[in-house]
Amino acid sequence: MKKHIKIIISTASLLLASATSHAQQYETIAITGATLMPITSPDIENGTIILKDGKIHSIGKNISIPSDATVIDASGKVIMPGIVDTHSHVGASGDTNERSKKMNPEMRLIDSFNPSDPRIKVALAGGITTANVMPGSGNVIGGQTIYIKYKGDTVDDMIIDGSIGGMKFANGTNPKGDKAPTTRMATASMARTAFYEAKAYLEKKQAAEKSRKKDPPTFDIGKEALAEILTGERILHFHSHRMDDIVTTLRLKEEFGFRLVIQHGTESYKLADMLAGVEDVYVSHIVLDSHGGKHETMELRLDGASKLEQAGVKLALHSDDGVIDSRFLIRTAGLAMRGGLSRKGALESLTINGAYMLDLQDRVGSLEVGKDADLAIFDGDPLSLYTKVLETWIEGEKVYDRSNPKHKLFATGGYRIADRYLALEEGE
Repeated sequence: MKKHIKIIISTASLLLASATSHAQQYETIAITGATLMPITSPDIENGTIILKDGKIHSIGKNISIPSDATVIDASGKVIMPGIVDTHSHVGASGDTNERSKKMNPEMRLIDSFNPSDPRIKVALAGGITTANVMPGSGNVIGGQTIYIKYKGDTVDDMIIDGSIGGMKFANGTNPKGDKAPTTRMATASMARTAFYEAKAYLEKKQAAEKSRKKDPPTFDIGKEALAEILTGERILHFHSHRMDDIVTTLRLKEEFGFRLVIQHGTESYKLADMLAGVEDVYVSHIVLDSHGGKHETMELRLDGASKLEQAGVKLALHSDDGVIDSRFLIRTAGLAMRGGLSRKGALESLTINGAYMLDLQDRVGSLEVGKDADLAIFDGDPLSLYTKVLETWIEGEKVYDRSNPKHKLFATGGYRIADRYLALEEGE
C-alpha cells in the first residue's frame, strides 16, 4: 500500500505544482454587492469577495479592489461556500461493489472513477464542489474512497492534493448474502478480525523500524490501508442504518480507536446523547431514502437531524447520489429545517461540517481568506425551494453557469437527466 500511497502523493504534488502555475494565469476576480454567507462568521450584506490564484484573497465590506481585478456586480445575489457532499457515487455508478469477496481494503475507487460521467455536471448544477466518492455497501469492507473537486479532465485532476481518501465499511443488511457473512454477527466478526490482523501488522512494522535487525512484515497492500485507519491518517466511513448496527460500529471504535463517520445513520437520532459523548464521531446523514421500501430505513424521521443537532453531534447531509439527485442535496437541508434543524445547522451541514469529515476544513466549507475559492451563487435564499443556483465556482474558475443554455439543461431536466445529456465539451 505504501508504494501506492507514495505514487498518489507524488502525483498530487505534480498536480499542485501544475495548479499553482495555472493559478498564476487566473484573473483576479472581485465579486461585489452580494450577500455573503461565510458560514463560520455572520453574513455580510452588500459585501465583496476577491478571488486570486484560486484562493479567497479577501472578503468583507468596503474592501479595496485591486486595479487589475475583473469586477462582477452580484447585487441581489447570495454567495455561500461550495457544497461538500460527504457521500456520493457520482462517477462510479454500477462499478462500486466487488462481488468476488467481502473484504476489499486494498481496492481503490480512484481505479474505477469515470470523470466523464454527466452526473458531475448535475452535481455542479446543485452547487456541489467537493465530494467523497465511495465504493458501495455490498461488502464488509468496500474499499478506499476518494475526496475530489468536480473540476478537471481526469480523476487525477479531481483528487484534492494531499488527500488519501477514507475507507468504506458497511454493516446491517447490505453486506449480508448467501455466502459469508450471512448474519450481523459474522459481519462484525469479519471487520474485527481485519482490524486485529492490521494491528499486528502495524506493530510488527513499527518494531522493525526501531530495530537494527529489521524484521518487517511481508508487505500487504490491504493491511497498509487499514493501518492508516489505526494511526488516524485515514477516516473510516461506516455505512450503518439501524440503531443496533450503529452501536456495533461504536463498539469497534472503542476497541481500535479509529476516527469514525457514520454514514446514513438512519436511527442515529435514537442514540444522539451517546454519540455526542464519543470523541471523533460524526454523522453523515440522509434525509430521504428515495429508493424506498428498505426495512432498515423504516424509522427514518424528518426530525432526526434536529435531534442530533440538539445533542451536539456534528452533522452533515449527503446525497448518496443516485439515491438523491445531487441537484437536490440543498433541498434536503430545507426539509431537515422543517423537522426542526436550525438554519445555522442546515447551512453547516452542507458545508463546514462535511469538510471536517473529510479532513478538508482548512481548505473548503467556509468563505475565509486563504481557503479555496469554491463558491455557489444563488438568486435568493439558498434554503428556499424557489431559489436557483446561478453559478458554481471551483478554485476561482466558473464551472457552471445557468445562463448558458447547455448548462441549464443539467439543472432543469427531469429524472435521470444525466442519462439523456452527454457531458459538456470544454468551454461550453
